[in-house]
Amino acid sequence: MNNFNVDSDRMQRLGFPEIIYGASKSIEVLLEIIARHQKISQPAFVTKLQEEKIEVLCRHYPEAFYDKLSGIFSVERKTEGLAEGEIAIVSAGSSDQFVVNEAYYTLEYLGHRATCIQDIGVAGLHRLFSRLDDLRKFKVLIVVAGFEGALPTVIGGLLPQPIIAVPASVGYGVAAGGKTALQTMLSSCANGITVVNIDNGYGAALATLRILNTINRNIKSKE
Repeated sequence: MNNFNVDSDRMQRLGFPEIIYGASKSIEVLLEIIARHQKISQPAFVTKLQEEKIEVLCRHYPEAFYDKLSGIFSVERKTEGLAEGEIAIVSAGSSDQFVVNEAYYTLEYLGHRATCIQDIGVAGLHRLFSRLDDLRKFKVLIVVAGFEGALPTVIGGLLPQPIIAVPASVGYGVAAGGKTALQTMLSSCANGITVVNIDNGYGAALATLRILNTINRNIKSKE
C-alpha cells in the first residue's frame, strides 16, 4: 500500500476539492487514489488522462463519465443544480476544443455550467463583434486561442470582465506547441488579463472559481 494522502480539507480551505492530475500516474496509482477518495465520500475527478488509461478505469467504473478529447474522467458526474450564466468559455477555433472541454468539465465538476462560444477568432473579427452583447452578460470569460494567441487581447480591449487567457498548443512552425500564443498573451497590451499555462483549461477553471467565489461572497455579505 502506497502512502498517498488525499487532501480532504481543501474544500474547507480553498472552496474547491482536490482534483487528480492523471498524465504521469500509473493505473495502479490512479485506482488507489480514486479508492481513497471514495472511502472518504469525496468524488474523484481526474484530468489529462491518456486514452488507454481511461479505457482501463472505465472497466473498473463502468458508470463513470469520461471525455477522451480532453482526458477528463469523473467517477460521479453531477449535471443538476449547477450555477448558470456566470462563465463563458470563448475559443478562437474548433481546433481548441480539447482545452475548452477540459475547462468546461472542470467547471461542471465544481458546480458551474459554462456557456461555450466557439470559433470566433481574429481571422474573422465580424464573428466576435456579433457576439459582444452576449459576452457582456457573463461575470468571467475564459478565452482560449492557439497560433498567435491574439484573441484574449482583442476581447480584453472590448470587454471589462476578468479574462483568463489560455494558450493552446495549436499551430505549426513557430506557433507549434503553444509557446508563441503564451508569449503573445503574456505580452498583451490589454490591461489586467490573467494568463495560465499552455493547454491549462483546468487552471483557467480554478482561477475562474476563485474569482467567482470572492464576488459571490462579497454580494452575500452585503445582503
